[in-house]
Amino acid sequence: MIRFASRMDQLKGSEIRELLKLTAKPEIISFAGGLPAPELFPVKEMEEAAKAVMEEAGQAAMQYSSTEGFLRLREQIAERMNAKYNIKTDPDHILMTSGSQQGLDYSGRVFLDKDDIVLLESPSYLGAINAFKTNEPRFIEVPTDEGGMIMEELEKILAKEDRVKMIYVIPDFQNPTGRTWSLDRRHKFMEIINKYEVPVIEDNPYGELRFEGEYLPALKSLDTKGLVVFLGTFSKILAPGYRLGWVCADDEILDKYNCMAQAAALQASTISQMETAKWIDMFDLDAHVEKIKKVYGKRRTLMIETMKAEFPPEVTYTEPDGGLFLWVVLPEYIDAAEMALDCLKENVAYVPGGSFFPNGGNKNTFRMNYSCMTEEKIVEGVKRLAKVIKATIK
Repeated sequence: MIRFASRMDQLKGSEIRELLKLTAKPEIISFAGGLPAPELFPVKEMEEAAKAVMEEAGQAAMQYSSTEGFLRLREQIAERMNAKYNIKTDPDHILMTSGSQQGLDYSGRVFLDKDDIVLLESPSYLGAINAFKTNEPRFIEVPTDEGGMIMEELEKILAKEDRVKMIYVIPDFQNPTGRTWSLDRRHKFMEIINKYEVPVIEDNPYGELRFEGEYLPALKSLDTKGLVVFLGTFSKILAPGYRLGWVCADDEILDKYNCMAQAAALQASTISQMETAKWIDMFDLDAHVEKIKKVYGKRRTLMIETMKAEFPPEVTYTEPDGGLFLWVVLPEYIDAAEMALDCLKENVAYVPGGSFFPNGGNKNTFRMNYSCMTEEKIVEGVKRLAKVIKATIK
């Protein structure tokens, strides 16, 4: 009999990844994935950048490189973090990863032993929950409202629990809800963190995708004790296929991440890093992000307007100022996972919300993505959803 590690009992296939297999059929209108719009990928420009890399440094691009990552790209990231998030950093405090998902995996392995406590927003990103589960921690969900994590509830938990090893948060356009923390809440959070001195994983894949309103400072920019680990990625502002993310942290913590990277992966892809750095040198990343924001913002608005027109009043939903997702809450007696099967019969899909709560419950919720479908499909898909919802409501 094959005996697996006990941690494997904690894991099952991601509902999102499994659902994406079903929604690959062309006739299905899918609001399920967190996919960027492929028509916005800079394919021709990247061809030029790739050609330039091969002509100028082809052998180096195809060779192993340092665990920390390609220096020019880390310089560009440090400059961008300063400009966009007011984070004063430098290349020596950045580690390249294979997407920010690898950064989440490293975070769990760096900080968590069996039965240690992770605090996170309720609900929170399913990919992070699954990454942390391999370390067999306990999850405590911090209650949230429309403004994100409730700080009074966070402090109550920290005052009571002595095995909290890290806190995982997405302050900007959170996955799955689309909510964003206010400036006041960010400052209050950092006061609490400094008091209890608990490491924080600040996941920021969507922060640049703000459609309206003012950019808010990252938690890392308010960090005076070196407690915040910032995870960034090129997946949402350039292309996910390059699998490039990064960790930004102070020396003591980043040293541990570097050791983990050496043991687990050696390094992120050399050629992906060099091509991305060359693309940023040759072209205008800010202009590219503006183009993405314009398209996503229009699709977000259209989805919400159609929901307002078609959904029954018993259904509520968030109205995010940026990012890729919004969150729907049905009457409590409806199981969104069961209703998803009826929606698939109508060739429309979403992600049921239960998996975003590590301790279960909240089955009357689901997540919708608006970045990947055309405007015509958004309208038609929401109408199909509304039809099923109306038939399900008693």
